[in-house]
Amino acid sequence: MDLAEELERRARGEESPFRAQLLNEDAKRVRALARLAREEADFGAFLQQGRRLGWTQADARTGELDPALAPFLEAVYRHEKEGAQGMDEESVRETWLALWRLRMERLIGCLSTPPPPPD
Repeated sequence: MDLAEELERRARGEESPFRAQLLNEDAKRVRALARLAREEADFGAFLQQGRRLGWTQADARTGELDPALAPFLEAVYRHEKEGAQGMDEESVRETWLALWRLRMERLIGCLSTPPPPPD
């Protein structure tokens, strides 16, 4: 999938080790998802497994991503199963961008919340 290649390319050129790590992890998830889509005949089973690829730490908050994750999963599945007749690569990228934005909002929100004061 072109998206995984693009993420890997961006990671190689990234100055920030943190961002490079995130990009590489995302590329691995996208590759795993594409492989799963090619192998899984049942869309429901694909969705269930696709939601458990570590989109959040231990997938503890992955449910919060569902408004963007579900369309991305569907786009990848259709792209891998139906090719050009299903979802083109641009549709995959558009849904990926929406998912990436939502994940970053959640990540930044978690990182920017101050810890509770000591007792």
